[in-house]
Amino acid sequence: MTDPLHQELLALAQDAAHKAGALLRDGRPADLAVAATKSSPIDVVTEMDIAAEKLITDLISEQRPDDGFLGEEGASVEGTSGVRWVIDPLDGTVNYLYGLPTWSVSIAAELHGETVAGVVAVPMRGETFHAVLGGGAWATGAWEGERRLACRPTAPLEQALVSTGFNYVTEVRAHQADVAQKLIPLLRDIRRGGSAAVDLCDVASGRLDGYYERGLNPWDLAAGDLIAREAGALTGGRPGERPARDLAIAATPGVFEPLQRLLEDFGAWHD
Repeated sequence: MTDPLHQELLALAQDAAHKAGALLRDGRPADLAVAATKSSPIDVVTEMDIAAEKLITDLISEQRPDDGFLGEEGASVEGTSGVRWVIDPLDGTVNYLYGLPTWSVSIAAELHGETVAGVVAVPMRGETFHAVLGGGAWATGAWEGERRLACRPTAPLEQALVSTGFNYVTEVRAHQADVAQKLIPLLRDIRRGGSAAVDLCDVASGRLDGYYERGLNPWDLAAGDLIAREAGALTGGRPGERPARDLAIAATPGVFEPLQRLLEDFGAWHD
C-alpha cells in the first residue's frame, strides 16, 4: 500500500501534466517564436513554456495553497506544508520550437526533500509515465489500461544502447562530444533525444539500456529519476553521489556501474 498523501499528490500531478500537455500540443501557435534565452543564445524559452508553467502552478495552488514550487521558468515559492513541486513545463523546448515530437511535461512532488510522486507526459507520443515512491512505475499509452514498467534485462556494455544530451554552452558541449566519441566504440550505439525526462522514462520502459548527461537541473530529472528507479533502474551521479548537475546517470543494474566508471575515467563531469 502506498501513502494516501503520495497518491493525492500523484493525482494532482497527473491532472496538471495532462492539462499542460494539451495546452502545449493544441495551443502551439504557427508563428511560435523565442521569448527569451537562458544559458546561451541557443538555449531558448518560448511563450508556451511560460504559459504551461503558469497553468500548472495555478492549478496546484488552487488545491494546495501551502505547497512550495521550484519551476524552470521562474516559479519559486518556499511553502509551509513540507511539499514542494519541481516542475519542467516543457522539457525539450528546442524540439518543440522546431516541431519535433520528443518533448514532455515533467512534474514531481517532494515531501520534506524526498521525491514521492512523479509524472512525465509525452503528448506527441500519447504516453504518460508515473510513479509513487515504493509503488512501481507505470505508463498509459496506445495500449489498453496502465502498463507496469520494468527496465531491460542487463546487457553487456558493448551491447548497450545509451542516450545522452548536450549542453547549450559551446565549451561544455565540445567536451561532451569528446566524451561521447570515446564511448561510442564501447557501446551498441548512442542516441540523443533532446528531453532528459523522456530519456529517463525510456530507460524505465526498456527502450534504452542507459542514459547520462551533464548539466541537468532538478526540474529536468526529478520526476524521471523516480520513474526510472521504480522500474528497477539504478540512478546516480559521480561514484557514491546522487544525480546532480555535475552528472546524472540512469541505467539497468548491469550497465550502470561500468558506464559510471567510464564516465568518471573520461572526465564527463569536467568543465
